[in-house]
Amino acid sequence: MNSWHVGVAAEGMAAAQFARYGYDVSVQYGADQPEYDLIASRGDEMLKISVKGSKDGGWGLTQSFKKGRTYHEAIDEWLNKHHKKTIFCLVQFENVNDLQLPKMYLATPSEIAEVLRKARGGCGDTVLHMEHTWGPTAQAYGTTDKIPEEWLFTRDRADKIFEKYGR
Repeated sequence: MNSWHVGVAAEGMAAAQFARYGYDVSVQYGADQPEYDLIASRGDEMLKISVKGSKDGGWGLTQSFKKGRTYHEAIDEWLNKHHKKTIFCLVQFENVNDLQLPKMYLATPSEIAEVLRKARGGCGDTVLHMEHTWGPTAQAYGTTDKIPEEWLFTRDRADKIFEKYGR
């Protein structure tokens, strides 16, 4: 699966999961749409969904903001580029066989920024890792970065996100 396939599959999975939970889904057409890939709605509640797929255990999110900036400055710049009604759906295909669904997570830009700032023992990172333990050559040797379990894309998580940000 190349990066294009990962992106298409991730968007399809995200749309299917929202629809499965009773949300109406509208998919933008065309590559590199600004800010979001899907719109999910329920009644008067609506959110823009930015879908990020991966097959290697992490999502590179802030690299393009890093040049000339510290990790924390890059994270802040990335955060400033996102609207409060944009939610990220993170889809992970690493170690997923043909009969399994990928792990999926829902997170706000603020939640992601908080985890990125704490990464690498508080030094920050450009990559959001599903779970990564830093090796002996790393500054954060022995520490593990991990996505919070409460981000798992469940019906309850989607409902809570919509109640808080979809109005």
